[in-house]
Amino acid sequence: MAPKKNKLKKMLSPPAHAPPPVEANVDDDDLMDDLFAQLDSKDESVKQESATVLSEMNIDKVADKLESAPKKDSKARHKARQARKAAALAESYAPTDADADARLEREAKEEEEQIKKTCEELGLMIHEITPDGHCLFSAVADQLSLLGILPSAQATYATCRKAAADYIQSHPDDFLPFLPSDLGEDAAGAGEAGLMDRAGFERYCATMRNTAVWGGEPEVVALSRAYNVPIHVVQGGKPPVVVHDPSEQTRSAPGDKRIVYISYHRRLYGLGEHYNSLRPKTIMGSIKAAFQ
Repeated sequence: MAPKKNKLKKMLSPPAHAPPPVEANVDDDDLMDDLFAQLDSKDESVKQESATVLSEMNIDKVADKLESAPKKDSKARHKARQARKAAALAESYAPTDADADARLEREAKEEEEQIKKTCEELGLMIHEITPDGHCLFSAVADQLSLLGILPSAQATYATCRKAAADYIQSHPDDFLPFLPSDLGEDAAGAGEAGLMDRAGFERYCATMRNTAVWGGEPEVVALSRAYNVPIHVVQGGKPPVVVHDPSEQTRSAPGDKRIVYISYHRRLYGLGEHYNSLRPKTIMGSIKAAFQ
């Protein structure tokens, strides 16, 4: 018991000379458990100390590596989830700048107002999706169920994840130039351009299919083409609606009947970027939303 406490105490003590950042040792289960316990403490100073330790351990980069590993057993998947949770908690508990917080809060409010204004113009209302790594796929699944494209029993994030990953994997020439590379300009500290190689592409598809990694614009494009349906993304910036048509021959417009509507939030949620489903307004739905 003593060695574990000494290790934790050492990590929570400020060093005489700040060392370069090191990656977290997620194999040290006792240490990670103690850091989680510290984050759950009622003492705010203890929370901040643990958050600082986790940030210095580059826990977010560790989570990225664990989630992108091509082969993972159940223990490795658990560690990946723990690392991701630790990164999110560390960010939320870390000491913050009051002016920066006020600015972010203002930007989040402005974004929300812009999205709601566009939804009002389109006769839509936000249907909240659980803010996790599956949110894009859950939002699209909800829409596909409403349109009758997927039976309700199959309208899940897993179904949409597989559809997106399968489509991307079977159309490498359409997606490779737009995917983040493990090397080159997309890598941390890189100084030159680099394209994703075939092995990296296969890893990307497997990760997108089998983990809770966030989906983005490449997956929106893939889902639009896989289900042959336009996807309109309402956002707080300009343009207020980003249109993804399944082919160059398709030209959809807001108000068309067979369109998937989702909203993209950059700042509204604490865990980062988020997608919600946008359902048609109904009287009962409007009443329910007013009391939420």
